[in-house]
Amino acid sequence: MSANATLDPAAVLRETFGFPEFRPHQHELIEGLLENRDVFGVMPTGGGKSLCYQLPAVMAEACAVVVSPLIALMKDQIDAARANGIRAAGLNSAMPERERREAADAYRRGELDLLYLAPERLAAGGTVDLLRDCPRGAPAFFAIDEAHCISEWGHDFRPDYLFLGRLREFYPGVPLAAFTATATPKVAADIEAQLALRRAVRVRAS
Repeated sequence: MSANATLDPAAVLRETFGFPEFRPHQHELIEGLLENRDVFGVMPTGGGKSLCYQLPAVMAEACAVVVSPLIALMKDQIDAARANGIRAAGLNSAMPERERREAADAYRRGELDLLYLAPERLAAGGTVDLLRDCPRGAPAFFAIDEAHCISEWGHDFRPDYLFLGRLREFYPGVPLAAFTATATPKVAADIEAQLALRRAVRVRAS
């Protein structure tokens, strides 16, 4: 991921998000993405996972893509991001066709920092090509929220998440970031294997 060298993560944290300092482990994961590395964070609900991909998205030259299975949460995050001045949009089946078309067009024009997708939308025909159809040619990175859904041993396995295992094939140079609130060592190992994470920065918060 190519980042804007004129920006400083701590300054973006204060000026865009309004926080005086990072919570434990956030800075480590953010720096990993800014260094073009895969990251894997097991962090509790309310531990600030979303900041770990929203802040690098603000600093990236290309748009970051967030995959989330929870449409209501996706909408909340988009609204919160926009309130902070972040250019965010979503693509999911619950949206009117007009809004989906507007989001896709904004992505193609390079006018988004964050694009949220449901896993079903990512796996749908044409989406892989859409994500290549932007000024930079590919997303800055992919952030996989609720990543335990990709594991057959996870508590909320979703078949559509298996498509995420092909992201490395479709976008070989694009970093992957996986986040979940809970994962046993077995589930965590399966997530890393399914996504083919490489040299990942790993964080497991209590």
